[in-house]
Parts: sequence; structure tokens; C-alpha cells
Amino acid sequence: MARDRKDEIIQLQMEVISQMTGNNLRRITEDLWGVGGVSQSTNMTIGGKPMSSVPSAPSAIPADMPSLSSLQGAGNPFLNQPGMNGGFNPITGVYTPVTGTPVVPAQPSVPVQSGAVPAQPAAPVQPGAAAAGQQTTAAPAADTQQEEPPENIEDLKKELSEYIGLDTVKKEVESLINLVSVQKMRKDAGLPVNDLSLHMVFSGNPGTGKTMIARLMARIYKSLGILSKGHLVEVDRSGLVAGYVGQTAIKTGEVIQKALGGVLFIDEAYTLTTKGGNDYGQEAVDTLLKAMEDHRDDLIVIVAGYIELMEEFVHSNPGLESRFNRFLDFKDYTVDEMIAIFEMRCNKSGYTLAEDARDLLRGLLALLSLDVKSFGNARGVRNLFERAVSAQANRLAASTEPITKETLMLLTSDDIRIAGGGSEDGSEEAELVEKVIEAGKANGEDEGDAGALPQTPAGE
Repeated sequence: MARDRKDEIIQLQMEVISQMTGNNLRRITEDLWGVGGVSQSTNMTIGGKPMSSVPSAPSAIPADMPSLSSLQGAGNPFLNQPGMNGGFNPITGVYTPVTGTPVVPAQPSVPVQSGAVPAQPAAPVQPGAAAAGQQTTAAPAADTQQEEPPENIEDLKKELSEYIGLDTVKKEVESLINLVSVQKMRKDAGLPVNDLSLHMVFSGNPGTGKTMIARLMARIYKSLGILSKGHLVEVDRSGLVAGYVGQTAIKTGEVIQKALGGVLFIDEAYTLTTKGGNDYGQEAVDTLLKAMEDHRDDLIVIVAGYIELMEEFVHSNPGLESRFNRFLDFKDYTVDEMIAIFEMRCNKSGYTLAEDARDLLRGLLALLSLDVKSFGNARGVRNLFERAVSAQANRLAASTEPITKETLMLLTSDDIRIAGGGSEDGSEEAELVEKVIEAGKANGEDEGDAGALPQTPAGE
């Protein structure tokens, strides 16, 4: 009889331990997956009865189950053994001796430094807090990318007037500004307006300021409310045409998406239609024409290149002819204008030009500009200036004389001669230099006739 009672107690203890284990597993599952009140299937039994699920605490123990304290006593010597009616409860963290008061284990303490604020428990993370945190972090980045406000149109017109040369272009741009401004006023007044095509063709030799004016036009159109962003995306054939069938339309479309709200500037656009029948340039043109129609209210396309080739490009496709009806012809810079560009670069970079160097510079520019396509107008002037600066640095590095602020700023005739292709010795070039100077004087241009200096470098 005693043996049967002992087996019954052992069986009951095993069932209680199994149930406690199930409860612990359920709590771990809830902590990991955040699923509350979900019963976990188990094959355990309680009191010989199958337990199909583990109920949520505190109702984990059936009401009809006898407690350990009720079974404990003189008649149950097994329960009086150490660890049977006492010991450590893994759920509550409380140790209960066989006889005595439950003992709660002391929590480890962290020493607090003087003046330190005790650490506070972390606040529970609310659902969606992570996403909200990401949005909060990303918000400053979005603020930094906010669009610039439109510039004052009068300031832009003043900047245009200060560019060196480009007299014909200035008049055309000012006329276009007036036309768009008046049409906008008519629209605001409820009057009918004409459907303007603002796409343009820039024709001219390299270095005549086409890219510079295209960038300014983007800002002007934004100031007038024509474009939403007013930025410039510059590409050439390689940025539009791919090497396989079907890829060109995708590549061109990506460039168009980047240019929306601004100006798409296509340099040497004639190369899209001059490569033969098996070329994919025509696919780029077709994609471009469709985008110009679909986004006519927020995209302006400017194509640029040599005069003759751009005429052939526009007339190669009826769609191009109907959309590009504004032509700006960029004339080559005169010698005086190129000298003004050179001096403008000197002023901006902290250099001065010696008087004899000016005469030599005029002669060099007069000769180099005879092959204007090779020299590159303002672009050639920039290259000449950079070579002169390099020649000055080599001269000062080899000099044994004290170097002063004035010598650091001065560009001499020797610097200009070397920049023009002369040797560092120059002993055999004196006669050639005189001829170059004479060529400059024979050019017939009057010095100081170029007008005001620009706010930004002229040319491309």
C-alpha cells in the first residue's frame, strides 16, 4: 500500500514538472515570436488525463489537482525528503527550504559612480517603432535635398548680359524671356495663349558657350515657372545608345527620367542619325520624340553641334522638324574677346599679365584661332591659361632670385611663349616671337573692347 502511494506521488511530481516545462516553453515562444494566448500542442497528461494543450498562466494547474502541501506530512515520508517539498522553483526564481521561509536570490548590483544617474529600464518598443525611427532618421536627408527656390529673373538677365561676347545669343534669349513672360501674364489674366515649343537647337563650333547658356536657360525656365527643378542633364550619343536591340530605349528612357523637371542637353546630337541603317541611334531619337510629347509641360530638350551637321539632323526626321523650331547660332569669339576671357581667368585665380605678355598672347590667339575647330575658342583659351600657369611654376622653381607675392602672381611673356608651344630655352625663337606679335597687331582689333567681365567663365 505504501509502495502504491509512493508511485502515485512520483507520478504526480513528474506530471507537475512536465507541465512546468510546457509553461516555460510557451513563455519562451511568446517572447521570441510575440504570440500571446496561443496554446501549444503537447502529448503530456495530468492526473492520467491527456492534456491536448497548455493553457495560459495562471490557470496552468487544474483546479482538481491536489497540491504538494496537502500531500506532505508524516504519512508521506518521500515528500519530506530534501528537495521534494522545497528547492528552487525555475519559474518564480524562489528557493524554498524544507522548513523555513522562501528565500529570493539577491540580484547582482552594479556600482553607481558618484553623480551618475541610475540606468532606467528601456521603454518597450511599440509596433512600427522601427519603421518610424527609420523615417525620422531619413527626414534630415530629405530636407537637405529640398529644391532651391526660383531665382529672380532680373538677376539672371543681368548675369546673361555680363557674359563675354555672345551678342546674338543674348538678344535671342532676352526675346524668348519676354515672350514667355507675356504669355504667362496672358494665361493668368484668363486670355488665350499660344502653345509654345521651347525646345532649341544650339549650333556652333566647340568652346562657344553652348553648355553654359543651356545651364542658364534651365535656371531661367524655372524662374519663369516653366520647369519644376531647373537642372541640366548633359549627355552625348554614348549616354543614349546601347549596343543591343531593345536596350537603347531603356537607356534613353532612364536619362529622360533623370532630366524631368529640367533641361536635357544632348551634345553632338547629329551622331544619333549619321551612323547608318544598322545603328540604334534612331531608336534613341524615337524614344526622345515620344518623351518630348508625353512630358511637354516639364521637360525641355536642347540639342547642340556643328552648324551644318545640326541642320542635317533636324531635317532628317519630320518629328524633329516639328519640335525643334528655335535655333541659336553661337559665333566664334574674336581675339579681343578671347583676351578678355584669359584676363578674367587671371583675375579669378590671382594672376596678372605682363604688358609684353599681352602682346604675345594677342598674336598667339590670332594665329591659333585660324583653325577654330581645333583650337576650341574659350576652351582653347582655358587650356592656354593652364599651360601658362604650369610654365610659371617651372620658372619660379628653377629661379635663384627671392620669390615675392608679385612674382607669384605675374605671368611673363616667356610663360605665354612656352604655353604656346615654345621651348624653355627660347634662344632661337626670338624672331618667331616678333612675327607672332606682329600678327596680333595686324589683326586690327582694338584692346579693351570686349565689354564687362562675366560672373562665370565663358565657354564650355
